[in-house]
Amino acid sequence: MKKMSILGAAIFGLMMSAPVAFAGDITVSVVGPMTGQLATIGDQFKQGAQAAADAINAAGGVNGSMIKLDIEDDQCDPKQAVSVANRIVANGTKFIDGHACSGSSIPASAVYAEAGSLMMSPASSNPVLTDAAAKAGWPTIMRLYTRDDAQGAFIGPWIAKKYAGKTVVILHDKSAYGQGVADAVRATMNAGGLKEVYYDAINPGEKDYSALVTKLKDLKADVVYFGGYHPEAGLILRQSAEQNFKFQLIMPDSIASPEFWQVAGPAGEGTMFVFPSDPQAKPEAKAAVEKIKAGGFVPEGFTLFSYAVVQAFAEGIKRAGSDDPAKVAEALKNGTPISTVVGDVTFDEKGDLRNASYDINQWHDGKYAPIAQ
Repeated sequence: MKKMSILGAAIFGLMMSAPVAFAGDITVSVVGPMTGQLATIGDQFKQGAQAAADAINAAGGVNGSMIKLDIEDDQCDPKQAVSVANRIVANGTKFIDGHACSGSSIPASAVYAEAGSLMMSPASSNPVLTDAAAKAGWPTIMRLYTRDDAQGAFIGPWIAKKYAGKTVVILHDKSAYGQGVADAVRATMNAGGLKEVYYDAINPGEKDYSALVTKLKDLKADVVYFGGYHPEAGLILRQSAEQNFKFQLIMPDSIASPEFWQVAGPAGEGTMFVFPSDPQAKPEAKAAVEKIKAGGFVPEGFTLFSYAVVQAFAEGIKRAGSDDPAKVAEALKNGTPISTVVGDVTFDEKGDLRNASYDINQWHDGKYAPIAQ
């Protein structure tokens, strides 16, 4: 009996240390604006997730199971996002790489939380996403990206110092993302001693912003901080140039896309924006960047964050020894760094990234690069 007990314990130990195999593929839904004005972001999501899935599968998958992607289009529309989320959970998908726009992620998160699916956004920055989830006791709502309040705390004081005594205007596009980041920048800029002369919202999707340009001219605006997206930003700059009016435009991370220059053209020269410290420059990203570029795609913007989300899912499943989303989320929040293409990341109890860092980038001749601060 003693020999049998020892043998049984040894077999149990081997079973516990061996990788746990899962039945079938591990499906990850990649959700973002695959069509519409912001389709560039959706393409970044898709390209990053596919590259990650290919790399993980080529290395044997996750405990022998292959990662399969399900691409979903929410068009950055809140109602469409909820509809897509309901379809995803009805299909039994447990892992969601998305959504992009905070206005879509926030309502969709309630659907995923109720179903017990693990949602991790590679782009949504409005604090409400994880703050509301934590308050409601939803452990499976996370983001592998930075928060608006952290971005505001970074750029607001910088604007206050660099443009002290200048005429500053703050605008936003009424979206959860645009207004959220504009308000965060406004608060920290004001705390830094600089008060804007004008704060207002624009109507997104319009083609004629000449009245706004006239207003900016009348105000003699030196600097405009705009919380919004590249289509409107490019049009405002182009129409300002047509009126021979130039100001320093500063944006959040949404214009890390070649489409900004396609809309703005030379009027976009000098535009600044904040983005998490360049993931393409990190040593951990070198092989992935080369592979993605070899396929004819430049991994700008949110590409590598989407890649990192898939890596995080894979690592969490391995750590948990389970594909149960709640156990995976718990394993990802245990404080042990997770190796990804955007560097080692850790999550706090809310599911937010710890210790985010930023660059101030500037557009020049159709390309952007970090500037000295």
